[in-house]
Amino acid sequence: MSIPTQQDVIDIVKTIFDPEIPVDIYELGLIYEVKVSADGFVHIDMTLTSPNCPVAESLPQDVEAKVASLDGATGCKVTIVFEPTWTQDMMSEEAKLELGFL
Repeated sequence: MSIPTQQDVIDIVKTIFDPEIPVDIYELGLIYEVKVSADGFVHIDMTLTSPNCPVAESLPQDVEAKVASLDGATGCKVTIVFEPTWTQDMMSEEAKLELGFL
């Protein structure tokens, strides 16, 4: 059994949406770093659109559960970081278009 690739992790993260914004959390720019270790354990650094985000507790758990369910993954740990501070500039062109910023 092979371990998931960074792209496998990104693909599954793209199925998770911010409940207040109709765009996935990857396109929103909330995922800062994805590291897959040799044993298949995934470490993700992510941020929230604001420190007071209503899903601050549930969203990281959703990410951990979905990523850990990948074939070959041995688990997932999400670390919430607020540096650098998230801004709308971190969104993909697709997300900006979807939200009417372009």
